Amino acid sequence: MNAAEVVNTLLEERFGVARGEVTAQTPLRHLRLDSLALEELRVLIEERLDIDLEEVSLTSRDTVGQLVAAIDGKVAA
Repeated sequence: MNAAEVVNTLLEERFGVARGEVTAQTPLRHLRLDSLALEELRVLIEERLDIDLEEVSLTSRDTVGQLVAAIDGKVAA
């Protein structure tokens, strides 16, 4: 499973986001993810992919694509 699939799956299963709502350009705030939800999403991604996203700074203004790019950068490292 690649980073985009993991993010989409978690958004759908854990946060109730309809799959059709998610594109790479979608700001996380449009998915109703506040700072607490973003932190929960970060932890879930870390557990699922066995990576450390501690240094990745995300806000609700970032897009799904930026999140996936940050994850891909950590996976490749």
